Amino acid sequence: MKAEELVRQIEEKLGSVTARPAVANVGRVVGVADGIVKADGLSRAGYGEQVEFEDGKHGLVMNLDEDFASILVLSEDTDIQEGMEVRATGTQLSLQVSEDLLGRVIDPFGAPLDGKPLSVTGGSLIPLERIAPGVTKRAPVEVPLKTGIKVVDALTPIGRGQRQLIVGDRNTGKTALVVDTIINQRSRDLGLSQVVCIYCAIGQKRGSIARTVQKLHDERAMEYTIVVAASASTPAAMQYLAPFAACAIGEYFMERGQDALVVYDDLSRHAWAYRQISLLLNRPAGREAYPGDIFYLHSRLLERAARLSKANGGGSLTALPIIQTQAADISAYIPTNVISITDGQIYLETDLFNAGIRPAVNAGLSVSRVGGKAQSRSFRQVSGLLRLELAQYQSLAAFSQFGSDLDEATQRRITRGKRIVEILKQPQFAPLDDLTQTVSIHAAGAGLLDDVPLEQVAEFERRVMDHLRTGHAELCATLATGKRMEDATLAELNAAISDLAKTMR
Repeated sequence: MKAEELVRQIEEKLGSVTARPAVANVGRVVGVADGIVKADGLSRAGYGEQVEFEDGKHGLVMNLDEDFASILVLSEDTDIQEGMEVRATGTQLSLQVSEDLLGRVIDPFGAPLDGKPLSVTGGSLIPLERIAPGVTKRAPVEVPLKTGIKVVDALTPIGRGQRQLIVGDRNTGKTALVVDTIINQRSRDLGLSQVVCIYCAIGQKRGSIARTVQKLHDERAMEYTIVVAASASTPAAMQYLAPFAACAIGEYFMERGQDALVVYDDLSRHAWAYRQISLLLNRPAGREAYPGDIFYLHSRLLERAARLSKANGGGSLTALPIIQTQAADISAYIPTNVISITDGQIYLETDLFNAGIRPAVNAGLSVSRVGGKAQSRSFRQVSGLLRLELAQYQSLAAFSQFGSDLDEATQRRITRGKRIVEILKQPQFAPLDDLTQTVSIHAAGAGLLDDVPLEQVAEFERRVMDHLRTGHAELCATLATGKRMEDATLAELNAAISDLAKTMR
């Protein structure tokens, strides 16, 4: 065969080859310790990339050093040993999300924890780590997300798309507050759409998580709730990834034009888990032994909460992170970090809790940077002076301890302040609708309860709505619209409340 003919045939053969040989980035395990694997050979691996080990387990690239990659093992039980093969996948860690997750308890990887089979069909594959929506994609936060808790909705209102921190010591009612908020999403006040809730439990005892889930079942709140759990007995990797998984689930519903609420309970334990991982990765320790990027860890998580503009679907993701303080030190490292990221905080005080004032919200240290925009007009109208009245009462009450010789105006203000504090008390798992809150707060703030004995204020609140619905149905219908109350409406409301108050003197 001539050389020309041979070249022609070779070219024809090469031209018919369309598939390229698969190229894989494969390395070897060179060290294993405390859930951290060191592997060499992964020259093309990227930070945050998912890798697969020879035994089928997965890991996450957390450090890229000159000679090896440090990998966080994403499994509780594994037999990874030195010399094992590890393969880069070229993919991010992602979670399959759809409506099938509603009512279920899952781990950060989507595996069921409630003992029932789970098959997620349809939906979308959402990466756990994503860039937050830009400013041009967002809309102003002005649609209320009602918690059903009087003191919160009046003093620190929350809007859909807001990030509101809940901070306080142990056993001050932080989890009870967010559970009440989830339960309250059953109601559809002011014609608002149903809110999908995601409760993320980080580093808690399994018994505590089970009690919370059972309470949500009892209140029929699991119908629209998803629980992402990483208990204290799970590895630090699971606790580190849990809030990102919960956020990814919330983003799925937000991008479909729905409203979602995600609760991180709590980010103090999340910071502890990340500190543990960082120390095992030999990262330099900074203040309180936390790594230097601990602020970035929480900021890139919480910045993903947003309310999208109508052009981008109009959905929203509201975040309620919880931070546990030590000895009421709100100025500690992690609390101040998260306070600077969020749009306000609700501070729960131990002394108020022990004094029987529950929810134990400190009105002076609690704030919402969204403010009245997240309230209906009628509710904003009656709660406007509440913070001022409460602050004046607290300062006068402290002053009055030094002597009893007070002028009449001061005594009257203290009397009213005591009734405001009493009306703001609320039992656990009993969220109130917007109409009931409006009437109760107006009655106390306007001084209509000044002559009602303090021990009968709670009884007044139980009876006032029945009294209004029985004899003033048209007034209730007007108040239920949420519009600003005219002078005639206010006069009728005052007269109706005064009639009931007279019977309790």
